Amino acid sequence: MAEGQVTPLRRVVMASLIGTTIEWYDFFLYGSAAALVFNRLFFPSYDPLTGTLLAFATYALGFVARPVGGIVFGHYGDRIGRKRLLMLSLVLMGVATVLIGVLPTYAQIGVWAPALLIALRLVQGFAVGGEWGGAVLMAAEHGDAARRGFWASWPQAGVPGGNLLATGMLALMAAIQSDADFLAWGWRIPFLVSAVLVAVGWYIRNRVGESRVFADALAETEAPPTLPAIDVVRERPGAILLGAGLRLGENISYYILTVVSLTFLVDVFHRSRGLALNALLIGAAVQLVAIPLFARLSDRIGRRPVYAFGGFGLAAWSFLLFPLLASGDQARIALALVVGLTLHGAMYGPQAAMIVELFPTRIRYSGVSIAYQLTSIVAGSLAPIIAVWLYRTTGSTVPVALYVATACAISGVTALLARETKGVELSEIR
Repeated sequence: MAEGQVTPLRRVVMASLIGTTIEWYDFFLYGSAAALVFNRLFFPSYDPLTGTLLAFATYALGFVARPVGGIVFGHYGDRIGRKRLLMLSLVLMGVATVLIGVLPTYAQIGVWAPALLIALRLVQGFAVGGEWGGAVLMAAEHGDAARRGFWASWPQAGVPGGNLLATGMLALMAAIQSDADFLAWGWRIPFLVSAVLVAVGWYIRNRVGESRVFADALAETEAPPTLPAIDVVRERPGAILLGAGLRLGENISYYILTVVSLTFLVDVFHRSRGLALNALLIGAAVQLVAIPLFARLSDRIGRRPVYAFGGFGLAAWSFLLFPLLASGDQARIALALVVGLTLHGAMYGPQAAMIVELFPTRIRYSGVSIAYQLTSIVAGSLAPIIAVWLYRTTGSTVPVALYVATACAISGVTALLARETKGVELSEIR
């Protein structure tokens, strides 16, 4: 599509949703595999929980690379446009994921196996670090002010969509194979399928033009910003801190619900992989619907109350989460994840619009990427490691619940302290 041609909003939203779903499928596939198989294949010399800690350490490196990707992609996204950078992030993520699918294990090449795994995880983190900002901006900048929360939430819905797809693929492979076959080769198939998904995502995103808000802003200036990331830090330090506060509890709780829950169910509570994956599938499916609904509600009553409800609600639910997971009852386990992910959706739904509305167009890609991705280093990346360490040290899930509750309460308070931005015109933000 020509860069100056106007793209129908529904096509933009669909491209953002499908592309984001594919990229997060790749990213979450690693997390699920780290919880279920990487501890045995790449760190086989340790007991299950120690091996899991080491697998989660490689998992965390993807988060370390995300702010770097956000800064690099944001830099060029603010200078040459959103679309080209989105296409690049999709290819990088797909190549890294497919290569993980053909990676030799520790038994085959020794320490080179985890070393190569780490390198590919860094590429994944770099790619997804640039993905979120571009996908959200394409939807938000094409949409209207009255429904921006709803339109910008669809790339957010791609996150549980990707998790649903990744977990579903692993659950399918685990269901039709023995544990031995799944560990031997079955886990590789979902990684290899990424090649097909990336081709589909490329085709769809290539049919979307550049955002008109960005094109207009670029036309109004003599030259694009030289170092937009520096401008963000100098001009909007409060917005970065606000984004960090909003993200802290949301990011920590999400990876507790979607990654640590698998580890606890399989390695601590000794439930089957199939039961754990099926419960997560149900939770991700419900959240996929909840995210745009909560975002639409934020267009009506405001971002702040919806976000605070999710933060404080999940803080309280964290104390029920682990007893329900430990119950052994399939319905209670599913309930634990469904309620947790629904409350998380109350934060994640309005989050995209809330962060987008903090920054002016000329530095918006850099601004939203920094605000969103920097927190992941101390939040989502460390959450699985801290949770497993707390349990190993104390033998109790209560400290883990306290950890999650504290982080979510911080996000709830941050939302209440923030300025309400629903309905603001992006072109008026200076």
